[in-house]
Amino acid sequence: MKLYKIKKSNIDKNGKGLYATKDIKEGTKIINYVGKIITKKKSEENNKFDNSKPIYLFDLNSKYDLDGDVPFNTARLINHSCQNNCEYEGKGLKLWVVAIKDIKKGEEITCDYGFSYDSDYKQFPCNCGYKNCVGFIVRAGSRWRIKKNSKKNQNISK
Repeated sequence: MKLYKIKKSNIDKNGKGLYATKDIKEGTKIINYVGKIITKKKSEENNKFDNSKPIYLFDLNSKYDLDGDVPFNTARLINHSCQNNCEYEGKGLKLWVVAIKDIKKGEEITCDYGFSYDSDYKQFPCNCGYKNCVGFIVRAGSRWRIKKNSKKNQNISK
């Protein structure tokens, strides 16, 4: 029995997500993130990987990336959450989605996409609904920058 099923997402209101079909223990490998192995040069030159559309690209090592934008990659349906219950773990050219806490049956499987903070961060709104969400898909270690900026803006507008 698979640990997940596909259904309408609570996070991506127009899309799908993966949901636990049974209780999943912390540390469990849930699904292999698959795709095409491509060189860094190819990913840098290909217009497919600009920020104007969804990108399913993972940095595997200094030479290769994984393009997960293929129909047979069910793991690409995992949505971002600021309070994620999974993370991506890789070894060699393999990438897994692994539970970082216990997940209850029926709960949506989520990851922190880990986008770095840069001037384009507003292109990537977050819809996770977590009470401490900063509103944008930015890795946990960079979220303070957005909170700091929004506090500055609030003080200016008063």
